[in-house]
Amino acid sequence: MTNATTTGMEQATSLYDITNLEKMKTLATHASEGMKAFVAFDKAALAPGAIPVKYKELMAMAVAFTTQCPYCIELHTNKARDLGASDSEIAESVLVAAALRAGAAITHGTHAMK
Repeated sequence: MTNATTTGMEQATSLYDITNLEKMKTLATHASEGMKAFVAFDKAALAPGAIPVKYKELMAMAVAFTTQCPYCIELHTNKARDLGASDSEIAESVLVAAALRAGAAITHGTHAMK
C-alpha cells in the first residue's frame, strides 16, 4: 500500500522486506570502498578456518537472534540449514542467544544495586 492510509504496522513490515537487500548495490555505488571492505571482512569472518563454517553460521544465528536482525536471521538460518544444521542445533543456538541476552540484563542490573 502506498496511499496515505498505510498503517504504521504495514510500514514497519515493509522495513524488513528481504528484497531491501538489493539496495546494497546503491550503498556500494555511493560508498564503494567502504562496501568493498565490509564484503571482504564479512567473507573472511565466515570463511572456513579453525571453526567449521556450519558452526560459524550457528554463531551468526545466535548473534542475529540477540541483535534481532530479521535479515541476518533469515540469511544465516538458511546457510546453516544448507550446511546441515539440524533443528536441534538451531534450537540450541536460540537458547544460547536467550541465555546471553538474559545474562546481560542480570550483569548490567548489578549497576542498580546498592
